[in-house]
Amino acid sequence: MGILRETIQPASDLENNYAEISKALQYNDEAAIFTVDGRGDTVSLSYEAYNLMKAKIEILESLLEGSEDIIEGRVTDAETVYAEIAKMLDEEF
Repeated sequence: MGILRETIQPASDLENNYAEISKALQYNDEAAIFTVDGRGDTVSLSYEAYNLMKAKIEILESLLEGSEDIIEGRVTDAETVYAEIAKMLDEEF
């Protein structure tokens, strides 16, 4: 999924044409922005697009957290990490 195309529609379209809108969102990688009185109110997208967007946000948050750890000096060399993992595995088995 790249950048979602967006369509702007009045909220009444959602009530009157749900099946058609749902199909378009699922097949066209599209987000629908529904308006009330001409102002953005709600955004709808396919469940697949939602899950993908959520996963991307989680990855970006992890990258930001990692970057902050590096800036703050909260790092450990790989050899130490591997040794700690090996020790934990030895204790488990």
